[in-house]
Amino acid sequence: MKQEKPRKRRRVGLRGLYSTLLVLIIICCTCGGWVAAQTAYSRTPARLAQVSSIEDTGTVDRIPERYQLGQQLYLENCATCHIALPPQVLPTETWRRLLQDPQHYGQTIKLLVDPPRLLVWNYLQTFSRPQAKDEELAYRVASSRYFKALHPKVKMSQPANISSCVTCHPGASKYNFRKLTAEWENSP
Repeated sequence: MKQEKPRKRRRVGLRGLYSTLLVLIIICCTCGGWVAAQTAYSRTPARLAQVSSIEDTGTVDRIPERYQLGQQLYLENCATCHIALPPQVLPTETWRRLLQDPQHYGQTIKLLVDPPRLLVWNYLQTFSRPQAKDEELAYRVASSRYFKALHPKVKMSQPANISSCVTCHPGASKYNFRKLTAEWENSP
């Protein structure tokens, strides 16, 4: 019987290993950069500002398409009884509580149910502003610091309320708060 000599293992050259690793690193970097670029592109201000015809209503902020149904539902449910306020004038927490409470400024209302409630909430949450930790929750426009910030030079003879919006914003009943009366049109 012949004894077989053990075969010598061929050593994989370090050059081959390094080449393989280099190729993998290049592929990962290229793919990772492409994914990052796609993600960044989807969140650029230009992409967020893409809107359809709702832009023409004169709202305070432009509404991206994904929030437009929420805005439409908000207007259909809130503007039928009173002027619909832009979300920007009240804190987010105020809006959250208003959506959950059937007692609405002295009236009992039928609450929205999901999914419309979630669509409205996403719209209101996105375009309202946070409340400071030490700040009392504002349920009235007159006590909202955001309302005051949006109206820095406006001197009110009476406390602001929803029905007084049309005094300066004649398009308020159509959710147009950009259009101002002649008195305020060119004010600083």
